[in-house]
Amino acid sequence: MSRRAESLAERIEKGAAGLAAFAESLSDAEWNRPLSDGSDRRPIGVIVNHVAFVYPIEVDAARGIASGKEVGVSWEDIAQLNAKHASDNARASKADTIALLRSNARAAAEAVRQMTDEQLDTAAPFGLSYGAPVTAQFVIEDHALRHSWHHLAKIRKALGKVNAH
Repeated sequence: MSRRAESLAERIEKGAAGLAAFAESLSDAEWNRPLSDGSDRRPIGVIVNHVAFVYPIEVDAARGIASGKEVGVSWEDIAQLNAKHASDNARASKADTIALLRSNARAAAEAVRQMTDEQLDTAAPFGLSYGAPVTAQFVIEDHALRHSWHHLAKIRKALGKVNAH
């Protein structure tokens, strides 16, 4: 097993665990509160569910890049996916969402653990990087790994719990 792949996998798990622990502490009112961050008005629970939902998609993108294939997904595609997800999961329960977050993060981490250093170093054009040839490791770090940290920070800020741990 690649040491880098293991480190990436551990960081995916750590981010998901942090988001899950914080989500568990939310009241029902906080869970259902809209984020109110710029144009993002999704309820906090929907955002947590979104992070859980997209782990397989993010890992598939990294696998595509790792195989040397262009991954042509656009930011418009992501906006449409996010809107459909928000509509379809508007009433997702906290317990089900946290279980999905843990399960999908674990599966994402296991998929990353299977990657070799050569795969992590492979670069191909990536639509979300405006067609720049980026490595599979970059895609993992910028998407599957960073995603839970990014949304947790936004949720903490929206709830005024920036320094809470």
